[in-house]
Amino acid sequence: MKILKYALAALGGLLLVVGAVLAYVAATFDPNQYKPQIVKAVKDKTQRTLRLEGDIKLSFWPSIGAKIGKASLSERASEKEFATVEEARVALKLMPLFSRQAVVDTIEIRGLRANLVRAKDGRTNVDDLAGPPPAKEGPGEAEAPFKVDIARVAIEDAAVSYTDQAAGAKYAVSKLNLETGRIAVGVPTRIELSATVQADKPRLNLQTALKTRLLFDPEKQRYALEGLDLDAKGDAAGVSGLVASAKGDVEVRAATKEFSASKLAVSVAGKQAGGDMKVRLDAPKLSVTKDRVSGEKITLDAALADGRSKLNAKLEIPGVEGDAKAFRAGQMNALVDLQREGATVKVKLASPVTGSVEAERVELTGLTATVNVVNSKLPRSPINATITGAGTVNYGKRNANLIFATQFEESNIKGRVGLARFAPPFYTFDINVDRLDADRYLPKGGAKPAAGGAKGAAGGQGGRAEQPLDFSALRELNASGSIRIGALKVANVKASNVRLEIKAANGRVDVNPMSAGLYQGTLSGALAVSAAPATPAFAVKQNLAGVSVGPLLRDLADNDMLEGKGNVTVDVTAQGNTVSAIKKALNGRAAVKLADGAVKGIDIAGSLRDAKARLGALRGEQTQQADQSRRTDFSELTATFNIQNGIARNNDLSLKSPLLRVGGEGEINLGADTLNYLVRASIVGTSKGQGGRELEELRGVTVPVRVTGVLAAPSYKLDFGSMVTEKAKQELKSRLQERLLGGSGAKDESGKEGAKGGSSTRDILRGLIGR
Repeated sequence: MKILKYALAALGGLLLVVGAVLAYVAATFDPNQYKPQIVKAVKDKTQRTLRLEGDIKLSFWPSIGAKIGKASLSERASEKEFATVEEARVALKLMPLFSRQAVVDTIEIRGLRANLVRAKDGRTNVDDLAGPPPAKEGPGEAEAPFKVDIARVAIEDAAVSYTDQAAGAKYAVSKLNLETGRIAVGVPTRIELSATVQADKPRLNLQTALKTRLLFDPEKQRYALEGLDLDAKGDAAGVSGLVASAKGDVEVRAATKEFSASKLAVSVAGKQAGGDMKVRLDAPKLSVTKDRVSGEKITLDAALADGRSKLNAKLEIPGVEGDAKAFRAGQMNALVDLQREGATVKVKLASPVTGSVEAERVELTGLTATVNVVNSKLPRSPINATITGAGTVNYGKRNANLIFATQFEESNIKGRVGLARFAPPFYTFDINVDRLDADRYLPKGGAKPAAGGAKGAAGGQGGRAEQPLDFSALRELNASGSIRIGALKVANVKASNVRLEIKAANGRVDVNPMSAGLYQGTLSGALAVSAAPATPAFAVKQNLAGVSVGPLLRDLADNDMLEGKGNVTVDVTAQGNTVSAIKKALNGRAAVKLADGAVKGIDIAGSLRDAKARLGALRGEQTQQADQSRRTDFSELTATFNIQNGIARNNDLSLKSPLLRVGGEGEINLGADTLNYLVRASIVGTSKGQGGRELEELRGVTVPVRVTGVLAAPSYKLDFGSMVTEKAKQELKSRLQERLLGGSGAKDESGKEGAKGGSSTRDILRGLIGR
């Protein structure tokens, strides 16, 4: 731990200073007379200011040492305080010094305060106290090293702070009290430690107490805790009200990858994310050596609960036998029971466990998992599935992989999932599904609204507030993989040969490319979700080619307004925390090009024919509701849309058929699910048989049609008054041209020569409307 490293370095520096003081004054009988010289010597050597406010007392037998009162040391080349101490005493046993052995009899420090700082360039404010690294000695220059043996260390009420300017983090250890027995390499040492540990990244506030016997041998990389008794209380790692304890014996020999534990019991309890948490690990005996691996049953119990859910998990690993090259355990069993809002999920896992200490690998060679899901909100409940596979955890390379296969109902799923690294976790996956009806497993209540239901949408499901979308899980997600589905049904939309390539990092998820067969055509494009901002952002690019839009709209939106086959392109962005907010924030472009289809709900040609037959009785506009039995066929339909803040505007609608030419402009309010559109229809041809004469008389006349209302059930208005005026203008123009260009001998329909000067405009209009 860096703070411990720098704390020890600071303590070592202080001891060096204290040692220099002691060495200087040891030869005198009145050390206090030499305080100015001591201060000057420290200043010259370290460029730090030493203040000695208390008295200096020496001892010579049976230990040589010194005790100083209140003292302080400044930062290098600064008067800013670096460390202070209320009282310190260091004593060395005299006789071992003659054998070049430094045996410290006692180190006592009271009221230590030290401020450690790591600058942005990586340098610390104790580098100069630690001194330069020792120079390499040439052949024959090695001297017998001093052996450090400390009989006792006592530290009372110490406080050390550490500021990492590069990381923008602060750490602090306060109320530090330490009492030890003899400290020597390879000798078990009694340790009693208590302290308060605080940090802001991550947030930490713990009161800790430790009692144990410590054995350390850095040269052999051997460390042991005997009779471990650790207690901690406070807040840590997102857990509030934390109460943790660890008891038992632990020994690690890192150089040879050996480990042993006996009577080890670890428990953690607290509140996490508003819920209660309890975890307990019991390992009565586990030993991993070069020659043998053995152990008794290991159990892990965990329970998490909050106001909405409850999770219980239990893991049991039976006795382990083998050696460092290969070990084997009996069948591992695990049980996970999750209850959430009336739904339950139960998972049972079982597998033999094998592994290798040398290869740093653990394998689950025959994994079997049974899954049971009970949820009244699902269309199908219960759901049962059995998963088989094999897993590997390589803790040397810090990765894990699971190969699996399962079959439930009509779906066969197989693939691979894994962790490319443990911290921070990076997930990988490659999943293949032959067919999947996702609607069977999605919650009920997502039925499409009936016609006209959009009017109540503003209230949000009968007046209830719309629930925000939760993308918090994506903010820390790091993943990369692919999903392939042979046949997929989701939200009643059917697709085939679905291919998704997914990458997630830094709070952003990209699905690119994504492709599928869709309603006799193809879909290709990309999708991006940026969950890192407080308001998530979205980007969608899709190209539908050769798609039959009629079945697609009926399945997707229960909308039967349009038929045809062709291309649809969409390139939009949006942001928002709810579906409604996202729809209202849509921006981008879209385009449609369809052939051989129909607009359902309105028969423009039929309406114009009926209008002509009833012109004598009608005035102005007539409003009609859409009638799905009526339709306007077309040979080609094209339109482009400019979308701003959820409103799609179009001014280039073009519909062509043998009878009609239709243009139009208007807007679709996607946020409110409404439209306001003006369609201009013109008769360009006539059909044989009944109604043909009426349409022939309207040839060339443009009739405005106003389409308004909710998307699911719009209404339209045909402006018959405008049609009459348009037809009158057309007929008047024709008659005037005939008179002006054809002379006075023009004949009327009976073959008789008209009166000189021709018919009046009033007569022409009367003729048009049959009066």
